[in-house]
Amino acid sequence: MALSEVYWDRQIPLPKLAPVQAKVTVALVALLCFINSYDGEFVFDDSEAIVNNKDLKPTTPLSNIWRNDFWGSNLSSNSSHKSYRPLTVLTFRLNYLLAGGLHPVGFHMLNIILHAVISALMIDVFAILIGGLSYDEKGSILNHAPKTSLLAALFFAAHPVHTESVAGIVGRADLLCALFFQLSFLTYCKAFNRGRFSVQWVVVSLLLCAAAMLCKEQGITVLGVNAAFDVLLICNVNVYELSQRLLLRKNSFDMLRTGLPTRLALMGLGGLSMLYARWRIMGTGPPAFTEVDNPASFAENIFLRIVNYNYYYSLNAWLLLCPWWLCFDWSMGCVPLIKSATDWRMVWLLLLWCVLIGLINQALCSQDSQRRRTLTLGLVLLVVPFLPACNVFFRVGFVIAERVLYLSSAGYCLLLAYSLGLCCCRWTKYRKLLCASVLALLCVYIARCALRSHQWRSEQSLFTSALPVCPLNAKVHYNVGKNLADRGNATAAVGYYREAVRLHPTYVHAMNNLGNILKERNELTEAEQLLSKAVSIQPDFAAAWMNLGIVQNSLQKFEEAEKSYWNAIRFRKKYPDCYYNLGRLESEGFFLHALRINPNSASCHGNLAVLYHRWGKLELAKKHYELSLKLDPEAPGTRDNYNMLRRKLDQLKRQTP
Repeated sequence: MALSEVYWDRQIPLPKLAPVQAKVTVALVALLCFINSYDGEFVFDDSEAIVNNKDLKPTTPLSNIWRNDFWGSNLSSNSSHKSYRPLTVLTFRLNYLLAGGLHPVGFHMLNIILHAVISALMIDVFAILIGGLSYDEKGSILNHAPKTSLLAALFFAAHPVHTESVAGIVGRADLLCALFFQLSFLTYCKAFNRGRFSVQWVVVSLLLCAAAMLCKEQGITVLGVNAAFDVLLICNVNVYELSQRLLLRKNSFDMLRTGLPTRLALMGLGGLSMLYARWRIMGTGPPAFTEVDNPASFAENIFLRIVNYNYYYSLNAWLLLCPWWLCFDWSMGCVPLIKSATDWRMVWLLLLWCVLIGLINQALCSQDSQRRRTLTLGLVLLVVPFLPACNVFFRVGFVIAERVLYLSSAGYCLLLAYSLGLCCCRWTKYRKLLCASVLALLCVYIARCALRSHQWRSEQSLFTSALPVCPLNAKVHYNVGKNLADRGNATAAVGYYREAVRLHPTYVHAMNNLGNILKERNELTEAEQLLSKAVSIQPDFAAAWMNLGIVQNSLQKFEEAEKSYWNAIRFRKKYPDCYYNLGRLESEGFFLHALRINPNSASCHGNLAVLYHRWGKLELAKKHYELSLKLDPEAPGTRDNYNMLRRKLDQLKRQTP
């Protein structure tokens, strides 16, 4: 099982450090990259998963985290996202308890520490995948590729694509999942210590896999990595030779004597049990995603779906290769669909598969067993954790999500370190240039991480940073506008809301917010048009119904306003603001109805004037006070209220330049 020292390792332009020194170095690099996000705010998805999540509060029963999804909604609800991550929510709750409330520093610090620990542990993972499995007398892993595993771990610690997972607090799901993923893999390796196989360690590995899955669904993919490790390193199977034997019907059952089928069956049974339990927990089946979430999955035919899925894969590969264009959200037009085979972007699909086929060919057919194993396991670590996000087994609710690349990036970093080691081995006369290139790449990674972490410190910087990356993304413009409106700059927000609606003409939330601002600016006709369109697109949008009712009331369309309020209440039973507005409308409607029956009722005019006075509709109040006094000059209190109103109007006129 143990391999000799990796021949290219000594050519890597790094010092050979002791195991503890190497792990401390990697951890410090990880801290350096992301430490400036420690005092950031709650941003983007943090609002729903943490700030508005009742499951974090001590007053909420702890058992709720086992019944609710990641966002605090009941799993049995049709509107639930079905993200079942109770262990992650439990750590949020512990943060809340230790900090005595919603203080983001503690949340951020734990994320940064977790990434540093994971990065340090990656040295052991890479050491096994590159140099094989062997232990010293104390049970510690012997590292036959200390420089290569250190370089790969440094790349992992500093890769900028991790910023969303580390600087965004909801990324803790990916961090915890990765930690238990590593522990499950390392524990499975323990099952083969000193040449003896231990079922107990496999069981522990399965339990750690279940823990990873309870942090994020992606955790189950560790079983695929464990199986590949067993086949390629423990059983020393040459996949290419095995396939040739099967094709030629030669004896290919030597590995049966190693106990591999038993181990694979045990892992398969454990994995199926976890999937079945996960399916039962979901309650009402998979979540229902819309075309906005994942437009490729709604493409006209299967060819276009496959083409666009592969284009997404190429974009994910590009983010690993060149993590400069990073964005908090890639939906809503950010990545236009490929609708024709003549689209120039088809080049990226072909390039991706050419590279992958080349790597697979080297991994399967190389005469160098060490290279074959390293490439194969690197590809396994790259591809297998990405499988839940590839749209093959089920539809996912995103186009690209940088967080899902957290584990897959480990495979990329391993392949990158191997490639550099091979270059150093072959091109010894360019060793100084290669050394400078490695150092420059790490420095660029660290600088990019620091910049991106700074952008994640506040919603304002995060949202505005996305504008040059995804200018076609309506959600980016919407979030910039919303942030501006929340900070009191409604005038600037209007432009971004209009652009969001232009880019995505059915974006009801942008219509609602824009209509709300126009309502406050007394641009009632356009506000009514926008809000009417919003509720026609999404009839159960309660907030838009209420805002439409307010606008219609201001336009004196009282019957339409009442219908809009009742529609809002129909779709949201507990809606106190709407009940209040409905009460106001019904009071006004009562007096207006009475005046239609008897236009000469002084008391009706007087009561209506009081209502308008209270609501700030001063000109209408003045009109009805005057009508009341004309009909009954001695009406009790009306004269005093009228004089008070006149003084207020005179004061307002004097204040107006």
